[in-house]
Amino acid sequence: MPLLLVDLDNTLIDRDAAFRGAVAGFLDEQGLPAADVNWVMSVDAGGYTARDQVAAAMAGRFGARDFATLLDGGAADRVVLAAPVADELRRVRAAGWTCVIVTNGRTVQQEAKIRNCGLDRLVDGWVISEAAGCRKPDPAIFRAAGADLTGAWMIGDSAHADIAGAAALGLTSVWVSGGRPWTEVTHRPTHTAADIVTALGLVS
Repeated sequence: MPLLLVDLDNTLIDRDAAFRGAVAGFLDEQGLPAADVNWVMSVDAGGYTARDQVAAAMAGRFGARDFATLLDGGAADRVVLAAPVADELRRVRAAGWTCVIVTNGRTVQQEAKIRNCGLDRLVDGWVISEAAGCRKPDPAIFRAAGADLTGAWMIGDSAHADIAGAAALGLTSVWVSGGRPWTEVTHRPTHTAADIVTALGLVS
């Protein structure tokens, strides 16, 4: 069966929306300015800033506080899977594709997201960078998802982690743009889609 590799954060799920909600709740509980949610989101950079760096930046702005619950949880309790995404995953698997999530991040946090939103029942497996010992775009993490990548596709929102990784292995790729322009010059996606539902719709 052909293999479909799919990114998790801000691809299958809206990780930033969930984290924004968690940050807003944290600021409210701590009596901190609600407007600072935008500053925290900027520092977090879609989850690409290391946890310890986010914690240090927040400590510098807000003083010594307990940031562990917020940052360790990663808003895993707030993520949701949109019904149209779930429907597309069912369709793709029914068409004979093996679907595997390939995500960078901490194992406990990422598995909590996958299970909490029900993705564990809609995919055939997942590979998480902490457990794999390598991160996208390292070809090794893609190979960990399947021994035979012949004919495999990769869908993701990151030009660097997802699309560059797929390009290095000669995989068909779909960049989930979210309305952003493509700016890379060293590689390009095979396809571009505005959102994950459209991206999954390209997989026949």
